[in-house]
Amino acid sequence: MKITFLGTGTSQGIPIIACPCAVCTSDNIKDNRLRTSILIEEKGKCFVVDTGPDFRQQMLRANVKQMDAVLFTHEHKDHTAGFDDIRAFNFILRKKMDVYASDRVQEAIRREFAYIFSDFKYPGIPEINLHLLKNEKTTIHGVDFIPIEVLHYKLPVFGFRVGDFTYITDANFISEKEKEKIKGSKILVLNALRKEEHISHFTLQQAIKLVQELQPEKAYFTHISHQLGLHAEVEMELPENIHLAFDGLTLDM
Repeated sequence: MKITFLGTGTSQGIPIIACPCAVCTSDNIKDNRLRTSILIEEKGKCFVVDTGPDFRQQMLRANVKQMDAVLFTHEHKDHTAGFDDIRAFNFILRKKMDVYASDRVQEAIRREFAYIFSDFKYPGIPEINLHLLKNEKTTIHGVDFIPIEVLHYKLPVFGFRVGDFTYITDANFISEKEKEKIKGSKILVLNALRKEEHISHFTLQQAIKLVQELQPEKAYFTHISHQLGLHAEVEMELPENIHLAFDGLTLDM
């Protein structure tokens, strides 16, 4: 299995105008982050988790030629706004795209992208097969995905476990029941927004504490605000088996 971090950043804390802070003006490419998304390649199939506003740019940057399904963690725009751009894969691959989302996320997609579901199909609109994603093991194109329900303040969000890899973004609470699904993972990806308290995201210290509790072999933090600080400096603060992820990072398992 190959994992590619398409984006590791967040809209949280980004000013409307250009920000002069050290992170935003950094020459280190690891400080240059698009919105959070990953590409999972397994058994000859390619799966994208979330299509944020930077989706098109991420696909071009990573030179993604194949996509077999999209899975959504939740309905916030920084995870869904680029959904329309799957149309390019419809054209190239000459097939509808399989899309997996919970009832609530499907409702949001139908509302925000109503033209996809209208009786009159305008030529060139995205073509999808929409599948209901429940909190139970789901096999997609021969690959098993185990949803992990976490809370983003009060909003249920899905993380996913695939084999020994677990991916969780936009969370600040995980129940003991759902933690059991994570235990035994070799690699855990977890959100760590910033050092200060936040209403709906793990802080850096909270994320470190959770990794130490769940004891994966390695952990990577994502959904990083520029408020967290420079990549190189934060890396020096982390335990040996924990790292900040960065856009373009690939993991082979």
